[in-house]
Amino acid sequence: MDGMLSQEEINALLGGIDGDSGDSAAVDSPLQLSDVEKDAVGEVSNICMGTAATTLSTLLNNRVVITTPSVSITNIDDLSTRYDRPCIFVQISYIEGLDGNNLLILKESDVKIITDLMMGGDGTNTDGELTELHLSAISEAMNQMMGSASTSLSSMLGKKVDISPPVASLIDLNDSLSDAALSNFLNGDFVQVSFHMEIGDLIDSQIMQLYPYDFAKDLYYIFAREQTEEAAQQAATSVAPAQTTPAAMPEAAAPAMQQQTQAMGQPMPNMTQPMPNMGQAMPNMGQPMMNMGQPMMPAYTMQPDVSVSPAQFQTFGSMVNPITQQENIDLIMDVPLEVTVELGRTNKSIKEILDFSPGTIIELNKLAGEPVDVLVNGKFVAKGEVVVIEENFGIRVTEIIR
Repeated sequence: MDGMLSQEEINALLGGIDGDSGDSAAVDSPLQLSDVEKDAVGEVSNICMGTAATTLSTLLNNRVVITTPSVSITNIDDLSTRYDRPCIFVQISYIEGLDGNNLLILKESDVKIITDLMMGGDGTNTDGELTELHLSAISEAMNQMMGSASTSLSSMLGKKVDISPPVASLIDLNDSLSDAALSNFLNGDFVQVSFHMEIGDLIDSQIMQLYPYDFAKDLYYIFAREQTEEAAQQAATSVAPAQTTPAAMPEAAAPAMQQQTQAMGQPMPNMTQPMPNMGQAMPNMGQPMMNMGQPMMPAYTMQPDVSVSPAQFQTFGSMVNPITQQENIDLIMDVPLEVTVELGRTNKSIKEILDFSPGTIIELNKLAGEPVDVLVNGKFVAKGEVVVIEENFGIRVTEIIR
């Protein structure tokens, strides 16, 4: 080598540097976000997902951890090469406070685990195809998650933010999108916010939130404006106490303040003599002030004497007439009461109830031939045995519960 590089070698070196540096998720796009804008969008998403993780943890009765996000600009072609196919798209639209929408993308396997946990399972029943039940369950989970996230967003932005019920769809990123709303959303470049999500020991995966570019810019402007207003309020609060110091007072008031300060540091002369016209200036003080070294006590108006005596009550004796009591009972003899007979009880999970079909046998907690319970307005009053009267069932009371 003669120590010189050809243009082809320089281009090759620059191409290699460009290919090895930067975020692997980023694409060559004319739309760009500055670092400050990325930080603002990431902060908004982080606050929302932090609250959403708490809600999901309560819903699944499991530990949920969602880490700090990373923000980049991407497109559907780049996304399809890096994410599982098919996947679940959850559309979220803002109906108050913000004008826009966003998408949450979850893996199909993650949705099956979350659905099984919501149905009372242990998260391992994930066999079979994804059904409408899975989509309905994940929509409800996202509704509660993003509802709590909207509440946090409302507190941060200082105005009410509300969403419409989320809609979940199973999408293959390699196929053309039949949904017009999704097609318009994903047409071109958009902002991707990626989170690492862990749910117990069952899920160690990634969840994505997609924003239209214009909506992400609006979030930045709103966030920046709120931060500026908050900083201005804090600055005004910190400056306000300093205005009460003598240096901050007008020049005309400074000599008076100085004289007053000097006078407060010395004893007041001739205060042992009565102050002239003090009786006129303070009508509640009958005598002139003789000792100004003592604190001035407030004047009180004397109250007239009030005669106070304990209350006298008449002794309450037994005055209930048995005949009157019997007549009072007769007044309610015609009141109808609901009598029910309970054959037995059992507990079932939501998953077991959803599996009910004609022919399903439900085992109760009562043994065959055991007395059934008789209840009056829900109150257990007797036991009995089942009999048949002509073509109707009946109960023969065998025991009264006292």
